[in-house]
Amino acid sequence: MKGIIPVMILFSIPLLVLAGCRNQSSGSHSDPIQERDAATTHELTQEIQESNFMEASAMVLENLSGNHPYDSVFPQHEPYGTGVGAKPGRVVWTYNPQSVDWDGSGYWWEPGHFNEEVIQQMVNQGIAELAGARDVRTGWDILFRAHNSIRQADGGYESGQKIAIKTNMNGAGAYGDDTKGETQESYTNPVLLKCLLKSLVTEAGVTPGDITVYDAGRVIPDYVRELCSEGSLEGIHFRYRDLLGENDAKPDLNTPVVWSRNVAGEVNYLPVSVTEADYLINLANLKGHVYGITLTAKNHFGSIMNSSRMRAPEAAGVHRYLTQNRMEAYTVLVDLMANYQLGGKTMLYMLDGIICAPGESVPITGDNSRWQQTPFENGYTSSVLFSQDAVALDSVGADFLINEPTVTGRNAALRDNPNVENYLHEAGLIANAPSGTTYYDGNGKPVRNLGVHEHWNNSIDKQYSRNLGKEEGIELIRISGQVDK
Repeated sequence: MKGIIPVMILFSIPLLVLAGCRNQSSGSHSDPIQERDAATTHELTQEIQESNFMEASAMVLENLSGNHPYDSVFPQHEPYGTGVGAKPGRVVWTYNPQSVDWDGSGYWWEPGHFNEEVIQQMVNQGIAELAGARDVRTGWDILFRAHNSIRQADGGYESGQKIAIKTNMNGAGAYGDDTKGETQESYTNPVLLKCLLKSLVTEAGVTPGDITVYDAGRVIPDYVRELCSEGSLEGIHFRYRDLLGENDAKPDLNTPVVWSRNVAGEVNYLPVSVTEADYLINLANLKGHVYGITLTAKNHFGSIMNSSRMRAPEAAGVHRYLTQNRMEAYTVLVDLMANYQLGGKTMLYMLDGIICAPGESVPITGDNSRWQQTPFENGYTSSVLFSQDAVALDSVGADFLINEPTVTGRNAALRDNPNVENYLHEAGLIANAPSGTTYYDGNGKPVRNLGVHEHWNNSIDKQYSRNLGKEEGIELIRISGQVDK
């Protein structure tokens, strides 16, 4: 990945507003959401070079902001909260249609439907861009250091430290213990998971034996474990619902989950793989849900353990806090985001958007996973999103979902329902939550900030406050490209 061309340093507007002027020799194209052809980019660059500072700044912002009206169901508002991460509020969106080659036949998840080389490039580029680095190795180091600085710790990743990766295997074993994975429902893309693991091992320098992939309430299919243990990945651990088996997730009975309000249900515990980890990576799915949306916050429903190994959230009594369908309501999702063992340890959040399901327990087909909005144009989403700011990432995910006809046309809970973002308002305004709740970190400490929440300017330009030159808010950067042949 090449650096930003020198002309960009001349301006005080955000450097990545001009990301479309990047050197293209890497075979990829990075810009803040709106792609332009080479001729337009060249013209903009020439005009910038020939203009004075104020004229160039105004011209760039005018050209990139577009003239499209706001078109979302969500009410538009100023940014809530303060961005966090190596680049505060930054969300990176890697998009490459060549990552998917599926004609709709067979199971969606078959590894042969995905181009591993392309997805590996998407992962590595996403990590580097999220950190503002020239290469993925430096990017990982920057992200670890940024996360540690928030925790008042020095340095980056150290050999021997443990990393737990929370996947979303809901569709792989929601109804039983069959580990074949032969279901049409959604779960973590196996090739994306493999590419993330390869990047951690080969670029970040993490020993496979120090990585655990887990989902405490579901199964991880046999073929996924085999695929993600090949070659340099040999030794990676997997913990899931494997009753009486060697891979069964175990609860840490010394670490109960503590809610900020009285939640009537069983006492819940976190898996040992979480409490023993130094870092977490939250790899969630970009998809619709019976409650509207399910993103990184709800992904941790698979991190709570109690007497019901398959239906822990029901036994915990937490679903009622998702079904209120109103704003200004307390939600357990914010407690999970704020928990010192969960959100407090998470150094990277990701949304798997390679192929997206319109809802929970909905079989994925070639038709219901093709999106209509720009830039997909009736193609697969073929995307991965990255951030160190959970609130920002879920805000972007929510914007994608509620503005996608393929999803809303099949998901009544999301369609025309702005209340699905209640938890994002609670999270963005956590220091003075609309519900009046004082949210704690699960260890007695009130939480004052989790990240920044807002909505994009429209579904075509997909720009946020930092893209438009503001000092606070979300910055969404799109990287798209092809693998060099």
